[in-house]
Amino acid sequence: MKLNRTKHKLYIPDSLHEETAIKRTTHMAIGAHQDDLEIMAYHGIQECFQAKDKYFFGCVVTNGSGSARNNIYEHYTDKEMMEVRKKEQKKAAHLGEYTALALLDFPSKDVKTPHSQDVVDELKELILIAQPEILYTHNLTDKHDTHVAVALKVIKALRSIPKEKRPTKVYGCEIWRNLDWVNDDEKIYLDVSKHPNLAASLVEIFDSQVIGGKRYDLATIGRRLANATFNASHAVDEESALSYAMDLTPLIEDETLDIVEYITLYIERFKIDVKNKLEKYM
Repeated sequence: MKLNRTKHKLYIPDSLHEETAIKRTTHMAIGAHQDDLEIMAYHGIQECFQAKDKYFFGCVVTNGSGSARNNIYEHYTDKEMMEVRKKEQKKAAHLGEYTALALLDFPSKDVKTPHSQDVVDELKELILIAQPEILYTHNLTDKHDTHVAVALKVIKALRSIPKEKRPTKVYGCEIWRNLDWVNDDEKIYLDVSKHPNLAASLVEIFDSQVIGGKRYDLATIGRRLANATFNASHAVDEESALSYAMDLTPLIEDETLDIVEYITLYIERFKIDVKNKLEKYM
């Protein structure tokens, strides 16, 4: 199987034939950067880990050249950082027993170009081969521009695929903006309590980020714990770790839905909920 860009790499941890590995996918995640999958889509990773009938396929869209860096990585060039981050991502794929990993290697500027079709075409090709049941990507209220751009490209790719070949569920997950603010009856609750040692190890493996100036290891596990603890004020915790997501499935079931309106209505409903509580106790 050959992707359109020569820089693209497919990594198959168990050395199975590339197309065979991808075709057995049940859970797929598409993230902007190396380590995004492990932060936002751990639910899919844990569900497939050592399972006999579930397989996780990870796709990283950008080349990671613009990442923050410090400590021993402080003087690394963009090219050197790209190689380090690819190596780290492959280690994570091996540790998490992914069925496959696709490194698309696009510069962020290509992803953020509104009418660029190259990224959409690559994602469409991979999704059509994988045909996952569940797909995870970034949520559309994320404050990172590249994350939002990737999610929009994912939706565009999914809308171009025949309906019978689209995922059953598409979730927009939290990284650069917590989804705690979404009204409780609209949140997707992803129990990520399984294999806590694996959950920690998958984020810690990205050494260039953790000691390079961003403690994603502590922040990720801390957020999941906080979500579980603060989820319900009048009940004991049912899960030890929770991730939140938005349900993006309606956007791929109905192409006529306006994406901007669909997402901003979440904000409007949150505004109404806050307003009603304030007025109730004035």
